[in-house]
Amino acid sequence: MNHNQNLDFNNTNLYIGIDVHKKNWEVAIRCNGIQLKRFNMEASVKHLAAFLNKTYPKANFIAVYEAGFCGFWICRQLCDLGIHCTVVNPADVPTSQKEKVNKNDRIDAGKLSRELENNSLDEIYVPDPFHEQLRSLMRFRKQLAKERTRTKNRIKALLFYYGYTIPAEFADRNWSGHFINWLKQLPFQYEAGKQTLDRLIKMLEYIRLAIKDTLKALREMARDPLINPTIKALISVPGVAFITAMTFYTEIMDISRFSNFDKLACFVGLVPTRKGSGEIEYDRGITFRKNKILRPLLIEAAWVATAADPALTMKFNQLCKTMTRQKAIIRIAKKLLSRMRYVWINQKEYVKAVIK
Repeated sequence: MNHNQNLDFNNTNLYIGIDVHKKNWEVAIRCNGIQLKRFNMEASVKHLAAFLNKTYPKANFIAVYEAGFCGFWICRQLCDLGIHCTVVNPADVPTSQKEKVNKNDRIDAGKLSRELENNSLDEIYVPDPFHEQLRSLMRFRKQLAKERTRTKNRIKALLFYYGYTIPAEFADRNWSGHFINWLKQLPFQYEAGKQTLDRLIKMLEYIRLAIKDTLKALREMARDPLINPTIKALISVPGVAFITAMTFYTEIMDISRFSNFDKLACFVGLVPTRKGSGEIEYDRGITFRKNKILRPLLIEAAWVATAADPALTMKFNQLCKTMTRQKAIIRIAKKLLSRMRYVWINQKEYVKAVIK
């Protein structure tokens, strides 16, 4: 006999914290301030949904897990099965000192379910699959660019190790075809050294081709009517080229999720950290919390924009009278962010400011 046939949890909220791992999940379930159950299970959305519906029929299931390596597919699948799910930033989950000292999967799952019931968790934005996968391609291009730099550094280190000096005519950071040919013709006393350099050069050429193909694919995708007007508007802002525009778009995805500019600036990391006690409050400098891709990108773009837009040139010069160039460029980057937000929201190209 199935005793659950007589159970009815209709209109009962059950709060489910999931500590996600590749093969197993630690699950904690709470209701009305009581820990109902903790258990370990295989990593399966369908098995979790089946267990919940069988054990607590007709209940309202509210689940949460921390953002990380697993992405957002778990959230989407749970929602498709009628289980409301949110994803949170691990750094924003309230944690007691005891939980910091005695940390394990069971404690983490219980903490998530407790704070979910207490309504103290701020959910993060869950992108749709199209934008999520477009962001993955954009981030892959960035990874390729980093690998290109590493490979160049390996080649330069090898040359220095064997006493070769790069001629001044090949000092260009972009490494022209002539420079590559010069590298290929370098003599080595033994074949092993030559083979080492040749393989590094082949690796560099492969990475360059991969970057070229990836950029071509991104440009084709940018023609999509869904995103093309936004990309065109962003590129119209001084200092913003295609890579910057596409990176900004794929990291933000939906500008309307930020109700005001301050929230957008906070997400990017262009806000100060303040500390105070009583009537005393002081600025501790730019916040350590940031989007690790967008903040350095916008600061780099701000240097270009400062030279390209007379209004920003004037503002930068004024700021430099009262602060260092490094602090001044942070403020220029924030102005640049404001301009990018404006053209995105209004879907129209930027017009350079006129100095009166």
